[in-house]
Amino acid sequence: MPTRLARRSLVPAGIAAVLVLWVAPRARADLTWTPATGWQITGGAEAGLTGVKGRAALDLMNRARRDEEAHKRHAAINAYEKVANKFQGSVYAPEALFRAGQLCIEDKQYYRGFQDFQTTLRRYPNTKRFNDVIGEQYRIAALLLDGAHNWFWGWLPGWTNRTRAAEYMQVIVLNAPYSEYAPLALMDSARADQQAKNTEEAIDSLDRLVNTYPQSVLAPVAYLKLGDLHASESQGPKYDQASTKEAMTYYEDFMILFPGDANIGHAAEGVDKMKTTLANSKIYIGDYFFYKRYNYEAAKVFYNEAITAYPDSGPAKLAKKRLASLDLAIQKNTIKPGQVPKKRFWLF
Repeated sequence: MPTRLARRSLVPAGIAAVLVLWVAPRARADLTWTPATGWQITGGAEAGLTGVKGRAALDLMNRARRDEEAHKRHAAINAYEKVANKFQGSVYAPEALFRAGQLCIEDKQYYRGFQDFQTTLRRYPNTKRFNDVIGEQYRIAALLLDGAHNWFWGWLPGWTNRTRAAEYMQVIVLNAPYSEYAPLALMDSARADQQAKNTEEAIDSLDRLVNTYPQSVLAPVAYLKLGDLHASESQGPKYDQASTKEAMTYYEDFMILFPGDANIGHAAEGVDKMKTTLANSKIYIGDYFFYKRYNYEAAKVFYNEAITAYPDSGPAKLAKKRLASLDLAIQKNTIKPGQVPKKRFWLF
């Protein structure tokens, strides 16, 4: 499910790879830093810049690191981002973006930090820090999901934004669909949507989890949550039973796939409730045809469906009593089964 945020500004890293292949050879160099020497390139690769530009990039990178070491986070973030934007073809750029993102987390500028990490993946999808970047993005999304406030410019606190957290989780899945973070992000996205009362979005995320990552350790939890969410959408026997049937399916699938799970009792209880609701819905419709329309054949069909839906249950026993009453009504009534009695009009 593409998110609004993903469509607007956060391009998945896999797509961006095609656009930035020219960067890959230059991004293979390793950078090391010491207080004595500053940033140095190791591994025999070049920085991707020469002459005045090369010296300017290195000087700005060293200045950013000095500010970082001096705990001047604002200055360091600005300097690193300047390196990344002004010298995109250099080996310094991906490292600058990564460090800027980390400093943004320390400064509680979560939105800005997430964007820096996303820019890293978009411009340099082959970066050796790929897994680290995904991990940092997940850390930001998890903090926001747990209620952390984004601080604008590092000094103005914002408000909690779990919707943004859910969007970030979806972006992580797009960035790294085969990583260990993908099923976890889907689960957390569902949790955020559930807290925001976005039940359909939560169901969508969990459904993707069980279908795309059936071997994940989170799959049993997802099946159970899907049952619970669909059950919460069921409005009782007098209403449409689509949600009731969906909930029952997920509970039953859970019991079949994970028979040894500790939550098997919860699933069995869910199946019982859903089957009871479904059987009662059949009785409700049968009563309508029996008592309101005098359509005994139709009533009989629905009472029998109630028994079939949940044999030996309370609703099934009630349906059997209704069938006995129906047979008695047919015997005592001169009206043939299926015939609606004529209305009588009284004059006063």
